[in-house]
Amino acid sequence: MLTSLLLAALLSTGAPDKDKPTLKTPFEQGNGNQTATYDEAIKWYQQLDAAYDEVKMMPYGTTDVGRPLHLVIVSTDKDFDPASIKQKDKRVLLIQNGIHPGEPEGIDATMMLVRDYLQDKKRRKQLDNVVLAVIPVYNIGGALNRNSHTRTNQNGPEEYGFRGNARNLDLNRDFIKTDSRNAQTFHEIFREWDPDVFMDNHTSNGADYQHVMTLIATQHNKLNPGLAKYLNGKMVPTLYEGMKQDKFPMVPYMNTVEETPDKGIIGFMESPRYATGYTALYNTIGFVPETHMLKPFNQRVQATYKLMENMIETVHRDADEIGKLRQQAKQQTLAQKQFPLNWQLDTTKVAQIPFLGYEAKYKPSEVSGLERLYYDRKSPYSKKINYYDEFTPTVAVEKPVAYIIPQAWREVIDRLKLNKVQMQQLQRDTTITLDTYYITDYKTGQRPYEGHYLHSDVKVETKRMPRQFYKGDYVVYLNQEANRFLVETLEPQAVDSYFNWNFFDGILMQKEYFSSYVFEDLAADYLKKDPELRKKLEERKKQDPAFAKSARAQLDFVYRNTPHYEYTHQMYPVGRLMQDVKLPL
Repeated sequence: MLTSLLLAALLSTGAPDKDKPTLKTPFEQGNGNQTATYDEAIKWYQQLDAAYDEVKMMPYGTTDVGRPLHLVIVSTDKDFDPASIKQKDKRVLLIQNGIHPGEPEGIDATMMLVRDYLQDKKRRKQLDNVVLAVIPVYNIGGALNRNSHTRTNQNGPEEYGFRGNARNLDLNRDFIKTDSRNAQTFHEIFREWDPDVFMDNHTSNGADYQHVMTLIATQHNKLNPGLAKYLNGKMVPTLYEGMKQDKFPMVPYMNTVEETPDKGIIGFMESPRYATGYTALYNTIGFVPETHMLKPFNQRVQATYKLMENMIETVHRDADEIGKLRQQAKQQTLAQKQFPLNWQLDTTKVAQIPFLGYEAKYKPSEVSGLERLYYDRKSPYSKKINYYDEFTPTVAVEKPVAYIIPQAWREVIDRLKLNKVQMQQLQRDTTITLDTYYITDYKTGQRPYEGHYLHSDVKVETKRMPRQFYKGDYVVYLNQEANRFLVETLEPQAVDSYFNWNFFDGILMQKEYFSSYVFEDLAADYLKKDPELRKKLEERKKQDPAFAKSARAQLDFVYRNTPHYEYTHQMYPVGRLMQDVKLPL
């Protein structure tokens, strides 16, 4: 195992400035198997801020545990204004650590990285066109809840934080539903700084293999085509080659087809609930480094350090290209007409990638006596494995001219405001003819998931109809940078729509009913006056024997085809304005 002093020597490539403090981190001062506590990390960054005019630590908002979320900016020309930085055409690289505080490599590696770049004049030049924005610890509540046992499958460090935050939420499932104050503050940071590239440092779970570092990149099929071409054709290969030269050959994240990696792996399709799924909505290239949990902690820290180093070098080298591609992507998002909502894996397209693994074998379990899996580290192998990383859209939607959102749905309005969505309000009560969805079918999870009973497989029927809206209701035009965010949250069929996260569940419960003995005479009268309705009833009885035997079901069928049935039942309240009409705004 590498000593902490040897590791520090490997990571640092230049001598520190003589007039600056050494700023050794808690990790470096330990035995290579210790990670900084939250308080130690914040105190260390405060010292870095005091020592360097090029560093500014800013407290943003708050978190569920009551502590502020800090953002550390490293800007070599001492400009800490995001608007000014954008005008100078500099790239912003946002590095987030500790979203899962039991996976803390990024916390320690980033501290050493920013210090080393400031103290090494050669590497410092790479920051002339790159501004580093660092969230030292994102899940502060989890970081304060330290223990030595909950990461059962992990090799160190000696103590670490807990995955759940102060509300026991997994914050890497919270970027759309935004239940936590942490996520609310993140949206403020993200939308203000508009990073070009985003890194969210993690540790893996799963199979055993030789690689120390695995990587999730934004799923390229979901990314703007120009950015996707650059990502797959240039950026990712550069990172892989750099890590290979640094003696940390990478492989994509081990999302396995079957139990073991040798059967092949699948690209990770991150929906917007995840960090990089969310950032892709704004044409930000995202990465989730996942170090291997069974490698010694100091190796995992070193691999994380080296990947971030390679990332800075790549963003510095390609700064102009990344900037132009993002600007093009933003313009194309403004003009884009069709937006895919859901995806499926294309198993006909497969690549072969190099993989360094261990033979998967089986033996009797000493616990159950039954067969159990183990990886034989005495039997390493190097071979090509299948990699499935092509997805095709299954549902797409034409964007409307605007969404009209009744002000009653304040939880949704609040989340749009957090994302700096441009909205206007009606200045008087108005009847507007527009497209309205009715929810015709959906599935709901039978167990809670991150505080919600998540919907899925939503089916809708579209009706064009006049609807009454009121003074103060919101009109959201689809001519803004947030277009894709709006479509993927406000279209109910999207996998992480606000509908699927239960923010519109009030529409799913019928409010008025009928008594059978009272409605019998009314139903008979409707059938006499409407032969077409009588015909539909008789056809339904022929097709459905159970329906034919149920008097209540037949009365309900008639009821739903009369004005007595409430038209708002299962009516999705967000209207889709498909033609640009003059509204009282």
